Amino acid sequence: MRRHAAAAVVVALAAVTALVGCSAEQEQQAEVEVTGEAGSVPELVYERPLEVAESRAELVWEGTGPEVVDGEPVLVDYYAEDGTDGTLIGETYSSEPKPYLLSAEALGVDIYEALRGRTVGSRVVHLVPPDAGNQGPTVAVFDLLPTRAEGEPVDPREGVPTVELAPDGEPTITVPATEPPADLVVQPLIRGAGPQVQAGQVIVVQYTGVTWSDGAEFDSSWSEGKLPTVFPIGVDQLVPGWDQGLVEQTVGSQVLLVVPPHLGYGGGDTELADETLVFVVDILAARGGPTEG
Repeated sequence: MRRHAAAAVVVALAAVTALVGCSAEQEQQAEVEVTGEAGSVPELVYERPLEVAESRAELVWEGTGPEVVDGEPVLVDYYAEDGTDGTLIGETYSSEPKPYLLSAEALGVDIYEALRGRTVGSRVVHLVPPDAGNQGPTVAVFDLLPTRAEGEPVDPREGVPTVELAPDGEPTITVPATEPPADLVVQPLIRGAGPQVQAGQVIVVQYTGVTWSDGAEFDSSWSEGKLPTVFPIGVDQLVPGWDQGLVEQTVGSQVLLVVPPHLGYGGGDTELADETLVFVVDILAARGGPTEG
C-alpha cells in the first residue's frame, strides 16, 4: 500500500448557516486543513468555533486496498476533537486501532455512512454538528487499516501444514498425516513491510487455530460476527509458542505456528493440554513500547 506525503489537504465542507441576511440557498464553506502521513496522528487546522449544520464526510486520500464490506470487520485508527475549541475527544494512535463491524448498529449511523463504500488505506475527515446533549461540533479523521495480512508471499518449507486463503483472507489449514514436530515451527507465509513486533507491545491479529491430531478448528477470529483480536505479546500472557514465534515478525505478515504441547496448553486443565496446535496468524498492527530490561 502506498504511503502518502505530509502535504496539506484542504477539505471544504459545506455548513449551511442561519446568518441574518443570508437566503436559505446560500452556504458558507468551512475549510478544514488535514496534514500528516498515513499511520501518523493527523493535524487539523480550521477556524474556531467551526460551524457545522449537517453531518458531512470527505476523502482526504483514497486507499488502494479493497472496498470495505457491510457487516464485515473494519479496523480503524481515529482522531477526534471538539470543533468549538479543538479539545481532544479521543484517538487511537497512541494505543491501538479499533476493530468494528461495518454496520450502523456498531458504529452509529453517521460514522457508518462516512466509512461505507471506502477502500482500505483511505483517510476520511468527518464533521458532525452539535448534539442535543450540548456536545459541540465534532471534527474526526478515520484511517481504514487492513484486516488481513499483506506483503510478499513466502514459500513454506516441506512438511508443514498447508494453508489456503478464501477471497476475504480467511485461512483453511490442512495438517499432514505425519507425526507432529517436537519443537516450535515458525513459518512466515506472507512477509509484511511493517515494523518488527517487539516484546511488550500490543498486537492486533486475525488468527485460526486447529489441532494437529485431527485438523479440527478450536478457535478463530474469522468466525461470523467476530473481530480482529488484541493481545499483549512477549509478556507471558499468551501460550509460549505465540510469544516466541511472533516477536520480531513484521506487521502485515502472516505466520504459521506449529506449537507443541509444552509451548501450548501442556500441563493445564484443558482438552488441548496434550495437543500440538497449528495457528495461522495475520499481524495487523503492533503498538506501544517494548519491555525494558
